[in-house]
Order: sequence, then structure tokens, then C-alpha cells
Amino acid sequence: MNPTTLAILVIALLIVLVLVRAIIHIVPAYQRLVVLQFGAYKGIYGPGLVVLFPPPIQTSQTVDLREFVVEIPEQTSITKDNAPIGVDFLIFQKVVEPADSVLKVQNFRQNVQGIASTTLRAVIGDMSLDDVLSKREQINEVLRVKLDEETGRWGVKIIRVEIRQINPPREIQDAMSRQLSAERNRRAAILEAEGKKQSAILVAEGSKQSAILEAEGQRQAQYLKAEGFALALSKIFEAAQTVDAKTMTLQYLDALRALGASPATKFVIPTEFTALAAPLLGFTRDGGSPDRK
Repeated sequence: MNPTTLAILVIALLIVLVLVRAIIHIVPAYQRLVVLQFGAYKGIYGPGLVVLFPPPIQTSQTVDLREFVVEIPEQTSITKDNAPIGVDFLIFQKVVEPADSVLKVQNFRQNVQGIASTTLRAVIGDMSLDDVLSKREQINEVLRVKLDEETGRWGVKIIRVEIRQINPPREIQDAMSRQLSAERNRRAAILEAEGKKQSAILVAEGSKQSAILEAEGQRQAQYLKAEGFALALSKIFEAAQTVDAKTMTLQYLDALRALGASPATKFVIPTEFTALAAPLLGFTRDGGSPDRK
């Protein structure tokens, strides 16, 4: 085989390979082919093996159906109360209508970025600075709904919007830092006061319990003392029941003897002594036996 023939065969093989590559397409499950025939929309093909006529009879454009994210760089917006604020966020989206994403928009990714910037400014312009700083989730949802309304006609679905960072002006950041510091100091003071309060309550409760226990001890002591005194009186009363008149008279005489031994010159004798002394006199007259006749 001469060199010329070999060169012709190589060129023919290359042409065949190019034609095969243009005709036979292997489409993954996450992609679709938007096919145009003589410039008119033919249909959506895939996934799997797809055979098409070579260009310019049929042309195709691959569309990825997987969810993807578009990063929106920081955009400076003006709030309702005229405060400039920088916001950057992410847009998560996916193509749900491959034909619309090809036929109705030239580059839907770039268009989404442009609409996101204008939509953000409109949303922030309707809110005060305090609301922008405190209602991030609400802003995310408003942006998602508004963007989805715009991108829906391109066959693109906005899954969610996530604000990454909100940068207020420097003076507002300083004011917020001072406010946070004051709030921390206030909470620390509250905690310290609460601790002192609890400590005072515990001390007062301990003193109360101590006073209660002391009073209870004194009450028990007085009760026992009174009970002992009552018992002593009862014993004395029982002993007094067994004492007869002669014994009582002798006790009186013994008391008189003690009085007589004292240096006093005047004595007071109770009238009850005459009643007690009468049996004793009778006893002495009868010779020591009051029962003798």
C-alpha cells in the first residue's frame, strides 16, 4: 500500500469518526438534549443512546438538570430609612423545562444574576435597617418567591435563597457593638443580683429554721419541766394523804421548838395550830394513848 492510499484511508477514517460522533450521542441521566432540526425545535432527547442526523440537519444543545448554585457578590442597597447596607447571597436553582431554558433565554445563568441584584435592592428598599438585620429568613423567602416568578418563564426553578452576610455601615456596627456590650453587662449585673438574692434567702431561711428549732427546744424543755413539777406535786399530795393529825401536830411542835431556839421575842402562831394541838393535849392527858377510856 503506497503512502497516498494510506493517507486517504486515514482521512476517511477520521471523517467517519467525526460523523459518528456527530450522529451518536450518549446522554447521562442528569442531562437532556434540546434538538433543533433545520433551526426549528424538534424535541428533547435522552437519557441514553441518541442518534441524530449530522449538522446542519439537526443540532443539539446539552442542558444539565442538576441543582446548581449561583453566587451573587455583595450588593450595596439602601434601606427604607436611608441606611446603606451590603448584602451577598447564594441562589440554589435547577432547570425543570430544558426547552425553555434554551429557546426563551440566551444565558439564563447570567440573567438570573442580573435579576437577583435588582430584586434584592427592591426588597431591601421596602424594609428598615432593624428589619434587615433581624429578619434574614423572611428576606430569603421574599427573594426566592420574587426570583422564582421571573425565572419560571425560562424553565428555571429557584429552590432557595441564602443570605451569607449582611454588612451595615461602620458607625452602625460600632453602635451595635456598644449595645451588645451594654446588654452583656446588664445580664451580668442581673445574674449577680440574683445570686445575692438567693444567698440572702438561704441565709434567712437558715436563721428561720434555727429559730424554730430553738423555740421548739425551749417549748419541750418547759413542757418537761412543768410535767416534772406536776409529778412532784402529785407525789407530795399522795404522801400528804397518808399523814394523820398526830404526825402533823408533831411537825408543828418541831417547828415551834425551832422558833423557840431563835433570838426573836415575838412569834405569830397560826390559828390552825389550836385545832391540830387539841388531839395532842388529849393524848398527853390520857397517858399517851388517845383511845384509853
